[in-house]
Amino acid sequence: MSRRLRILHLEDQPNDRELVRATLESEGIECRVVNVATEAEFVAELSAAAFDVVLSDFALPGFDGLSALRLVSSLAPETPFILVSGTLGEDAAIESLRSGATDYVLKDRLNRLGPALERALQQAGDRRERRTAELALLRERHFLRAVLESTQAGLIACDAGGRITLFNRAAREIHGLPEGTRPEALPGRYFQVFEADGATPIASEQEPLVRILRGEPLRDSELVIVPAGTVPRRVLARGRIVIDELGARVGAVLALLDVSEQRSLSEQLRQAQKMEAIGRLAGGVAHDFNNLLTVILGHAQLLSARAEATEEMRDDARDIAQAATRAAGLTRQLLAFSRQQVLQPRVLDLNAVILETEKMLRRLIGEDVELRTCPAPGLDSVRADPGQIEQVLMNLAVNARDAMPEGGRLTIETANAAFEGGHRGAGPSAPGRYVMLGVTDTGTGMDAETASHIFEPFFTTKPVGKGTGLGLSTVHGIVAQSGGHIEVKSAPGLGTTFRVYLPSEVAKPAAMHLVEATPAPAPRGSARVLVVEDDELVRGVVSQALRVHGYHVLEARDRQEAIALCAAGEMRGEPVELVLTDVVMPGIGIAELIDRLHAAAPRIRILCMSGYTDRAIAEQGVLDSVDGFVQKPFSVDDLLARVVETLKGTHRRAA
Repeated sequence: MSRRLRILHLEDQPNDRELVRATLESEGIECRVVNVATEAEFVAELSAAAFDVVLSDFALPGFDGLSALRLVSSLAPETPFILVSGTLGEDAAIESLRSGATDYVLKDRLNRLGPALERALQQAGDRRERRTAELALLRERHFLRAVLESTQAGLIACDAGGRITLFNRAAREIHGLPEGTRPEALPGRYFQVFEADGATPIASEQEPLVRILRGEPLRDSELVIVPAGTVPRRVLARGRIVIDELGARVGAVLALLDVSEQRSLSEQLRQAQKMEAIGRLAGGVAHDFNNLLTVILGHAQLLSARAEATEEMRDDARDIAQAATRAAGLTRQLLAFSRQQVLQPRVLDLNAVILETEKMLRRLIGEDVELRTCPAPGLDSVRADPGQIEQVLMNLAVNARDAMPEGGRLTIETANAAFEGGHRGAGPSAPGRYVMLGVTDTGTGMDAETASHIFEPFFTTKPVGKGTGLGLSTVHGIVAQSGGHIEVKSAPGLGTTFRVYLPSEVAKPAAMHLVEATPAPAPRGSARVLVVEDDELVRGVVSQALRVHGYHVLEARDRQEAIALCAAGEMRGEPVELVLTDVVMPGIGIAELIDRLHAAAPRIRILCMSGYTDRAIAEQGVLDSVDGFVQKPFSVDDLLARVVETLKGTHRRAA
């Protein structure tokens, strides 16, 4: 033995104590023996210090070896206990061993004491090592279970017969099961499992664990799990067979990764990219179409104004102009959807806008639809184009009316709203204060598939000829360009609610919205005007309209030519007073053109025109540095009125 042992010896006979000590010494066992004779002394020593072994006589005055054994089992259960007695019978020996004694030695055979002591110490060491290993294994199992419970992947294991042996927290959440629930088989009465389409049930022989137990590989198989009473979960399943050291199949393990949110975000991104692509196409088509409508509208009005025109010719020209004006309305909707129209924003009170449009809305929706308005007191102001907000209200009201063919109730409400950082869902993604405009109907409602397409241009559920499919896409574009967001909540038979969120302008007082009057026909002019337009037809009709009304007109096909003409006019003493230029043209950018024109002719005024406004230019604030803007297509009267305003300096784009 490598160390000195501590031995507690319970013995009332001094001769026997000495005999035991001598025996241990003769066996070469280095030890320190503490001798006690009574129960009180025994308990005191056992409680005060640790001993390597306890030796005890069987029969003591008022005390016995079995009682001592029970005390050791209670106070020092890991300590070996050896009975050393001269009166121990066979029955008593058996009883002591059953009660937990390590061994017994008769006093007339003390030559067995040394080997018995060594064996007891070896067994105690083995027990300690075993308990240490068991404790380490238990801790490892607890740690592993904690890891399995905390992982985000759902983990399921079964034995070779398909009986579930592991079902972690994530798996319970995916399947909608309460804490502590472990189904005996999959699937069960708690949930259903479908193919990736979410509609085709998976047959029992094709369940993931069954397939794995058959030896089939399962890698990133997409499934839809529908728990009872909760929303479906889309998961990727991956699993493998479990084989023991002999090569036998003893079970299977299945990992489920919930990808519901990722799929939803991917679908939102795909939808946003599709809308962006459609918007770009719509904006490009609208721009080119607006150029054509400008030509058609201009020539129709010029033709009607000719002195030699007959009444029949004037009627035809008016019909052409009316058709062009209606077509211009469609292109404005396309521009609104693609977020490329020019806005005239101002600080508004949405409650005031609703009040102004209420009478028009009542006529629009008809007598069989009840209109309720619920303006919120203390509503924040918003910064938006009042005309565009009116269009949002009208389009949503028309959409609601069409959803209530047998009548119903339309509710328009406002409220302040605030969103914290990191907000996800239907509301605005940017944190801050918003003003909510809600429009709710009691109509037929929509299913989720229909609702996912309603903001796409030309998508409509109405019969052919009953709608263009541009109403809600126009609303979407106006709201987005105004810095806001729109959400929809609907279900078949439960009506529809649209909520528009616009950033609030709490620090600025709202101005009452005043409807601008249609400009009166402009008087004749005499200023020198330079028309800069790369489209020959547009340049021709604009120049002709200005010349007919007395203006001296110069024409430039590109911006380099425009800069040269302005510089030459300054040198000759015949300065150009107004440059009328398209916003988007090849070559020199609009910002550089403005700088170079002002450098060549500091007093020159610049009036921009466009079939759309390039968003990047608008965001840079370039258009705020010019003297006026006119949206294509425009009538001759609108153009002339804008020219007069710009020359007088009475028209500026709203800041």
